[in-house]
Amino acid sequence: MNIHTSYGVVTEPGTVRIERLLPGPVERIWSYLTDSEKRSTWLAGGPMELRAGGKVENVFRNSQLTRNDDPPPAHLAAFAEHRVPGEVIACEPPHLLAYSWGGAAEAGESSEVRFELEPRNDKVLLTVTHRRLTDHGAMLNVAAGWHTHLGILADRLEGREPDGFWRTHTRLVGEYAERIGSAGGA
Repeated sequence: MNIHTSYGVVTEPGTVRIERLLPGPVERIWSYLTDSEKRSTWLAGGPMELRAGGKVENVFRNSQLTRNDDPPPAHLAAFAEHRVPGEVIACEPPHLLAYSWGGAAEAGESSEVRFELEPRNDKVLLTVTHRRLTDHGAMLNVAAGWHTHLGILADRLEGREPDGFWRTHTRLVGEYAERIGSAGGA
């Protein structure tokens, strides 16, 4: 199994986990998770207060992440710039970062993303777990989204030009639909 391109897995209802083995050291990967400028090259920029209870805002501009891309699918075109607020749940530099996705942690209406970093010689195993996804459509979009974004991160870290975000994401939604089936619901 190639950990650079392996698919995310459903670990329980409403939860997807995906792993990537990335070039280290761990502090480098941590900076790509927490520094707005670096994070904007593969996921989303925006402020992040690195303490439990701190505010997070991911500002997605997926159409600007890669060159030579397809336009977004019509049902996602309204998300040219999409903001996802959150609140830091856990922050243990440089090994663990978790925050709510879509609102305050205590509100219970948001999902949660957790990043775990484990040094492996000169590489880092990054495990992303996204839980409390409410429906099948969310599972497919989130699984394909993390797969696409982490592929861009790996390419950036390894000095390669990533493939188009929307082209990749659209293909992966279909592939995850086949892989996850109806097992992804909450």
